[in-house]
Amino acid sequence: MSQPFRSADIRKAFIDFFISKQHTPVASSSLIPHNDPTLLFTNAGMNQFKETFLGMETRDYTRAVTSQKCVRAGGKHNDLDNVGYTARHHTFFEMLGNFSFGDYFKEAGIAYIWEFLTADEWLALDQDRLYVTIYETDDEAFDIWHKKIGLPAERIIRIGDNKGAPYASDNFWTMGDTGPCGPCTEVFYDHGPEVEGGLPGTPEEDGDRYIEIWNCVFMQFNRQKDGSMTPLPAPSVDTGMGLERLSAIMQGVHSNYEIDLFVHLMDAAAQILEVENQQQASLKVIADHIRAVAFLIADGVMPSNEGRGYVLRRIIRRAVRHGNKLGAESDFFYKMVAPLATEMGDAYPELKNKQSMIENAIQKEEAQFAKTLAQGLRLLSSELEDLQEGDILSGAAAFKLYDTYGFPLDLTADITRERGIAINEEEFDEHMQAQRERARDAGKFDVDYSSVIQVDNPTEFIGYQQLEENNVSLIALYQDGQTADSLAEGDEGVIVLDRTPFYAEGGGQVGELGEIRTASGVFEVQNTKKSGQAIIHYGVVSMGTISTNQTAEAQVLSSIRAASAKNHSATHLLHAALREVLGDSVSQKGSLVSSDVLRFDFAYDKPVTPAQIIRIERLVNEQIQANTPARIENMSIDEAMDKGAVALFGEKYGDEVRVLTMGTEDIVDGKRHPFSIELCGGLHVERTGDIGLFKITSEASIAAGIRRVEAVTGMGAIKYIQQNDAQLSTLAGQLKVKRPEVATRVQVMSDNQRKLEKELERLQQKIASAQATNLLDEVQTIAGTPVLISTLSGIDGKSIRPLMDDVKSKLPDSVIVLIGDKDDQLALAASVAKSVTSRIKAGDIIRHLASELGGKGGGKPDYAQGGAPKADNTKTVIDALPNWLAAQLS
Repeated sequence: MSQPFRSADIRKAFIDFFISKQHTPVASSSLIPHNDPTLLFTNAGMNQFKETFLGMETRDYTRAVTSQKCVRAGGKHNDLDNVGYTARHHTFFEMLGNFSFGDYFKEAGIAYIWEFLTADEWLALDQDRLYVTIYETDDEAFDIWHKKIGLPAERIIRIGDNKGAPYASDNFWTMGDTGPCGPCTEVFYDHGPEVEGGLPGTPEEDGDRYIEIWNCVFMQFNRQKDGSMTPLPAPSVDTGMGLERLSAIMQGVHSNYEIDLFVHLMDAAAQILEVENQQQASLKVIADHIRAVAFLIADGVMPSNEGRGYVLRRIIRRAVRHGNKLGAESDFFYKMVAPLATEMGDAYPELKNKQSMIENAIQKEEAQFAKTLAQGLRLLSSELEDLQEGDILSGAAAFKLYDTYGFPLDLTADITRERGIAINEEEFDEHMQAQRERARDAGKFDVDYSSVIQVDNPTEFIGYQQLEENNVSLIALYQDGQTADSLAEGDEGVIVLDRTPFYAEGGGQVGELGEIRTASGVFEVQNTKKSGQAIIHYGVVSMGTISTNQTAEAQVLSSIRAASAKNHSATHLLHAALREVLGDSVSQKGSLVSSDVLRFDFAYDKPVTPAQIIRIERLVNEQIQANTPARIENMSIDEAMDKGAVALFGEKYGDEVRVLTMGTEDIVDGKRHPFSIELCGGLHVERTGDIGLFKITSEASIAAGIRRVEAVTGMGAIKYIQQNDAQLSTLAGQLKVKRPEVATRVQVMSDNQRKLEKELERLQQKIASAQATNLLDEVQTIAGTPVLISTLSGIDGKSIRPLMDDVKSKLPDSVIVLIGDKDDQLALAASVAKSVTSRIKAGDIIRHLASELGGKGGGKPDYAQGGAPKADNTKTVIDALPNWLAAQLS
């Protein structure tokens, strides 16, 4: 092939090369790790194959090639703060990878690297510019590089345990504290002597001359809890190569931000912001961040204040801040989605398919950040109010601005510098370090993979056809995570069968319940889950003894199965109804199906209206009433997609999939389109009429841009309606109206209550105003300053402010402290005339009182407010206040 230069060409060349080596091309997985709570984001190509490497699942192939979307902006791997200021740090990048699952190993793995990088028909890199590293004791890898590839020994660098512990090395890869691991070999490209930096393993290795472009991991050990290494039964290969780094080499540039992909994005950003592209750091940040932001939103992450959504919010706000530095005065970042879709949409169609949704989510966050920015500025002004030129702003305050309001330290420093105020940067760094440690801890693998129940033989699932089976074999028992020969009455444990009718938890449906009976005992199944290819039954021995190698009868609880099937089938109809009523942009984000209830989470950025709820319910119940068959077909994934089947994005599917079709059909453009057609491996009714009835019980937001619907079916729906009906009848009786008139009567009563509350508030203010005149008799002089301290019965926090305003108008140049006492709660308010604030501040008075009374409060120098519970020492604290004020005013 001709030498590729564009990033897209290099991506294609890599995949084509490994296809020619009998590798199966596998699509990039979602940035949200599938069924893996140990990772914040997908950050490496091997993530989607983790269970394959662990031996917990098998694939239809033993060789794979991918171009994997990766994000490193949170958790253990976080490059966010470096983006824009280095040549190669990114929040989002593409990792090209080839994988062997017990097939080829070191010799073939290294040969493939060398051929792709140096062969004339592929990349044809200058061999003299390539160096490799190996793990210090990996003589096998050394011999392959030196004797079979022909690389000179001086260009093969051994790296030992350079990170302070055994096997803690740049050239020894581990999945976590336990699990598959092994030595690796890395390939480095020499950019030439004109660039500063030294070889790997030297003190100058952090320079930019020698750049790592390929990392090949030889997974050959399983690390145990005690740190010992046991050989894996099927050694494997896991490689990764950064597309952006390789593109820089192939395009003859040194920085990743000079490659075609980034140049086009930076040009687009410059055009949007009406500035010249001079490779400004801020343009680099914007070009990098739009990739991470757009792909995360496309994969279902929405800005929020926790978890993945919080990281996404930080990335958006950092990009917006850099746009502001370049002169942006209004929303601009969302406009970067279109040029990104043009640049990468062919390789990743979700960018084009979801462009409008991505733009809307970003623009909404930009608008929110504009408000937050204003709030942050007000907070900073409040923090600076009590500081004078030469003072120091606390690092805690600067960190709060950074962490809560997205203020970079340099922005806070710009504002404080104008007032001659410094920042305690050492304290700020301490808070930053603590945050990083929390993030790293949250991102660590915390699973002891060596203790996970692993069964060599897969379990055959026969539950689609039957609820029970009289002749199954117990192939394994476990107790407390360890294998056992038998379980006695009362023992909790796990049973593995060769065949089972029990459905294992998956696809949102909970695991099934029932019994496993042998000639000597009964095991009550309380949950059913998967472990690799095996199905494991959790429960307790309720009678007798259960032993391995016995023959058993396995029986699923039929009532639970039937109710769960109704709810599961109704979930599919609900999904289709949501898409019809709310639009095709609705996408599933999670579900739970049990015998009692169904729950469905979906992406949608506004509340579902009552009218829409009614329409959704009607659509589902119409399909139930139509009583059409629920058709199950097995077909290839391509056939399913051609039929229009809906797949859960990020879910893993094999070559053959199970397709569920339900509901009436419409003819569109000469083709039949069923109401619902989805990929699903769960249990379902035979006909939609079996569901009986569908009723939505709640709809609410559970996160930014994510809604949740809960519903019931069958007898559960009838019971729910009957309960509501009984409550309505009771309410009608209490109100002495007919049931259709209840809503009108409640509305009238609510309106009357609001009128009475307003009238009561007006009377309270009138009484408080009358009290203000009488309060003047309580004024005393302390240190030459008029001071009023008064406790007012029946006054709450809402009423105390207008009363304070009234008193202030009659007592200028004074200190006023009012304590409202209502319902065992104290409302605290303090006013200090501006002429007196140099001697004492209102905020200090309230903080003192709140501290003494066990409450909280604060405010500005001239006015502050707080609250506290009424306590035994209340009178003592208030009586002591004049002496405290005297000490402050003196």
